[in-house]
Amino acid sequence: MKQFALSNLGNVPDQVKAVVESTETDSISLAQLRFRYPWELLWGNISKDNVCVAGDAFHPMTPDLGQGACSALEDSVVLARCLAEAFSKKPKNKAEEKEEEEEEFRRIKMGLEKYAKERRYRGIDLITSSYLVGVIQQSDGKMLNFLRDKMSALLAGVLVNKADFDCGKLSMS
Repeated sequence: MKQFALSNLGNVPDQVKAVVESTETDSISLAQLRFRYPWELLWGNISKDNVCVAGDAFHPMTPDLGQGACSALEDSVVLARCLAEAFSKKPKNKAEEKEEEEEEFRRIKMGLEKYAKERRYRGIDLITSSYLVGVIQQSDGKMLNFLRDKMSALLAGVLVNKADFDCGKLSMS
């Protein structure tokens, strides 16, 4: 595994190679990158009953945007906000408390459905953008290379805007 990692590092500084060489073998892991087709998010279920997906399970993407961890944090803020809104109502009397378990399930389901609705198109945007940037960056084609080189300032601006996402406000009550 260590030799495989070293052989795939490419042209990196010697310090990077030294880190891999000194790393214990049982601390090195290998996982393939996964690409999810955008239409899987468009037509697929993100939540069902009181379960939903978030982070890489929701929007796995190649590292070309550098947005993976950021989008997982976005998910957590939006999910927390949606669930907090769903649980903001409390039962008023004993009769309502008896029905609380069914009501709690219904509120969780509503919160997760709201989260899925809010995050669906952001996920589609991120995985599609990440894939396209990877294709452009790794292209051997003359036309894509020409476009990449001549339009790099425009592409950089588009990519920087991907990080500008408003997750909404979390109330501290």
